[in-house]
Amino acid sequence: MTIDNQIQVVLIDDDPHLRQALCQTLDLAGLKVLTLGEAQGLTARLSRDWPGVVVSDIRMPGMDGLELLKELHAQDPELPVLLITGHGDVPLAVQAMRTGAYDFLEKPFASDALLDSVRRALALRRLVLDNRSLRLALSDRQQLSTRLVGHSPQMLRLREQIGALAATKADVLILGETGAGKEVVARALHDLSNRRSGPFVAINAGALAESVVESELFGHEPGAFTGAQKRRIGKFEFANGGTLFLDEIESMSLDVQVKLLRLLQERVVERLGGNQLIPLDIRIIAATKEDLRQSADQGRFRADLYYRLNVAPLRIPPLRERGEDALMLFQHFADEASTRHGLPMKELQPGQRALLLRHSWPGNVRELQNAAERFALGLELALDSTSDSPSASVLTSTPGGLSEQVEQFEKSLIAAELARTHNSMRSLAEALGMPRKTLHDKLRKHGLNFADSGNSHADDE
Repeated sequence: MTIDNQIQVVLIDDDPHLRQALCQTLDLAGLKVLTLGEAQGLTARLSRDWPGVVVSDIRMPGMDGLELLKELHAQDPELPVLLITGHGDVPLAVQAMRTGAYDFLEKPFASDALLDSVRRALALRRLVLDNRSLRLALSDRQQLSTRLVGHSPQMLRLREQIGALAATKADVLILGETGAGKEVVARALHDLSNRRSGPFVAINAGALAESVVESELFGHEPGAFTGAQKRRIGKFEFANGGTLFLDEIESMSLDVQVKLLRLLQERVVERLGGNQLIPLDIRIIAATKEDLRQSADQGRFRADLYYRLNVAPLRIPPLRERGEDALMLFQHFADEASTRHGLPMKELQPGQRALLLRHSWPGNVRELQNAAERFALGLELALDSTSDSPSASVLTSTPGGLSEQVEQFEKSLIAAELARTHNSMRSLAEALGMPRKTLHDKLRKHGLNFADSGNSHADDE
């Protein structure tokens, strides 16, 4: 059994009288103490983030204090271990200090000496764990920035929400269009949680045939149906201790929805053909591209399941709402593809950047990634024009005559470069190959100015 994090001191000594006296000293000082008569098995009971200290005698039958020190520090080198020594054990204790023991106390010692050493060790332990927590938080933020690329307010907000929800036990409902990155968000929630060492099991409910969906999710016993010759562990049970990601949840039948609702409420699963209720320690992350409230109103989705899932919703913004994130993502994927194929990296030209900014990306990040792959391979940057998004040809996608289309294209091109060059007049003029006076005239003509992007480099004039 794991030692509770409320315990501040584990005291180990095979002498029951000394053990009782030391426990009383620590207890009167307001410290929560667990006393043990032997060291064997202690390491397995302590988590790496246990916030306490260990006080142990050196001379004990079975595992002695030095062996315990080595075993504890193999698991956590920063765990404070205080050793109690007899007069003849002082050289051993000094040697132990050199190999990582926090302190040693020579018998007989005053109560104040024990309390002083324990309190200093606890203060050090708190500092170590605080630093670990800060490093982990920084690492988590860096992971999110790498996985969920973008500087738009929408993406900053999404990363904040993921960071806040990951550490909780709450089930999550991810809302997002096709290709928006729902599984990426689900994996981030898992990897940043305390379940990261457990399994992450992803299922696309829309890809499962209705005849096998219950067996796949809940498992079955031998003889549960024709062809069920042996026991099968379902995905929910397989994900025990970790996270189950259920995509396209809107495609589940109403019968399966009933079973899912029970699982969410009771945290148990019953295999098909079985009578045993199997307890689950599992987090459910569901995802949908549909409006489940509307589906519930239309009778296609259970309202009670919708309300059970909608406790912690996460909306992934579509790419068309993320502004220049499209350019950043495109270059990121293009560079990755170039590296993968052993090709030189290519930089987008102004016209191509304008095209990407104008496209509405009905396939979201998945569509953009495919376009970036083609670009890296040297193929034409042609975007899907069969949807309701702007055509691959920017000029022909704009209403009006040729003159109006040209004007609109020019404005889009300058606006894209204005944002990309961060309001540097010098960089903007060089990128567009245009004299500064002409560029000033164009900016006035199209109602564009440096203040629109929030940074003015007047000294660049």
